[in-house]
Amino acid sequence: MAARPERPEVRDLLVAPFFEGDSWGTLDLSWAPEPQVPGEVADLNVAAGANALRQALLLRLLTPVGSLADLGHPGYGSRLHELIGELHTPTARQLARSYVLRALAEEPRVLEPLELVVEEPSPTSPDTVRIRIVVQPRDLADPVALGIEVAL
Repeated sequence: MAARPERPEVRDLLVAPFFEGDSWGTLDLSWAPEPQVPGEVADLNVAAGANALRQALLLRLLTPVGSLADLGHPGYGSRLHELIGELHTPTARQLARSYVLRALAEEPRVLEPLELVVEEPSPTSPDTVRIRIVVQPRDLADPVALGIEVAL
């Protein structure tokens, strides 16, 4: 049996350096540190491997589904934005869970979700839904985890 050829590591431009964000205004490109090798040029930071997937999931979940339709990606995004203004109820948490599962199903880098926890409201942040996700990537051996918060 022939060995499966190794795929090159996925690399994306880094726009969410801490893999968090609450709006598009908190995301932006950044420069990589100055090159250490003479003759190299400064370049933009990149997210690679598991971090590229974390960023991809964050961006998909922050993007309202359908907002990139004019660019040829009508299914990209999530419906989490529809929860803004809702009370933090069991129904809202179930909707958040459903919206995240749908977005994960649309992400080609995700083989399957392994864990999805939508937490109960916190006394200190009753208007924030905290979501913890663990997925099995399609091209990585180890699962990838991401935590997000959605303000209602």
